[in-house]
Amino acid sequence: MSLKIRFYCLKFSIFIVTLLIFQTTNAQKKEKPLISKYNFSSLDKILEEKKSLLGQDYVVLIWKKDDTLTYKKEVGEYKSKTIAPIASCSKWLTAALVMQFVDEGKISLDDPVVKYIPVFEKYMKKFITIRNCLSHMTGIEDDEKFLKKILQRKKFETLDEEVESFAAREIRANAGTDFWYGNIGLNIAAKVLEVVSKRKFDVLIKQKLFTPLGMRQTTFTELDASLYNPSGGARSTAEDYMKFMVMLMNKGKYNGKQILSESSVDEMMKIQTANVPKRYVPKSAEGFNYALGSWVVEEKDGNATALASPGLFGTWPMIDFCRGYAYILFVKNYLGDERANAHMEIKRVIDEEIKGECK
Repeated sequence: MSLKIRFYCLKFSIFIVTLLIFQTTNAQKKEKPLISKYNFSSLDKILEEKKSLLGQDYVVLIWKKDDTLTYKKEVGEYKSKTIAPIASCSKWLTAALVMQFVDEGKISLDDPVVKYIPVFEKYMKKFITIRNCLSHMTGIEDDEKFLKKILQRKKFETLDEEVESFAAREIRANAGTDFWYGNIGLNIAAKVLEVVSKRKFDVLIKQKLFTPLGMRQTTFTELDASLYNPSGGARSTAEDYMKFMVMLMNKGKYNGKQILSESSVDEMMKIQTANVPKRYVPKSAEGFNYALGSWVVEEKDGNATALASPGLFGTWPMIDFCRGYAYILFVKNYLGDERANAHMEIKRVIDEEIKGECK
């Protein structure tokens, strides 16, 4: 073998060895376990106990207020970047977008909806406010049957058409006097934002909320170009949704940028339904009060200390402001009553490890 050939063989061998070392290093980097100062063995145990309820595919993330991912568990086909429908978890996102407009002085929570959508006066509903919409207290007649609501939405091509149909419905109660969980209020609020901004809701929330937060996999735009649903139509990932919760947990700030004002985050933590009759509440949320776009899991002195916005498909995002952590269980199974109870059991296990100074 000539000197030249041996030289090229040597160069090629060095290249191959270098490539193997690089690949090994990368593989080791990907498989590097999460280092946490907390012992979540009890959490691992309860997740194993509840696997028949949670299903074969799910993700669990816990993020501490000091901007630290402290727990990550990926089971089955679901990963932290898996995109899936999040149903009513969408409401929290829409409420935050509304608060951005409040921050900008373009609307007030106590503005009557009729100020932006005149058809509400035609149907004698001029006292409904944006706050009523975000807290499910419009008083407009609603239906608790989920399938029926889905079928009703299919006949609308625009949010304007759907909201006008809400305006034309019978009044069940005076605005602000009772609570009925559903899609009406959040979709009306979203239409107000469209009127004010002259932009479609799905485009608006991407520009103002998702892009600044780096939520690249989150959208309300439907794949079949059908009507988007501000109260339940988002698709997201566990990783994306966690970014949103970290922002709220840090008083509206994310990566050094103020996405929401501190006062708006504080407003989103205020209980809206104290001493208000609750005419319809999903069984999975019985006993909870409601804030703006989310359920009050724990409270003190009229304010939430923990909020959650669970979706029908089983995904459960929650922030414990007192203990300083955000938690999401991203799952594709439908949310049943037993699963809601399981989430609260899981929370108690996490609380035992991340104690904080809560009383």
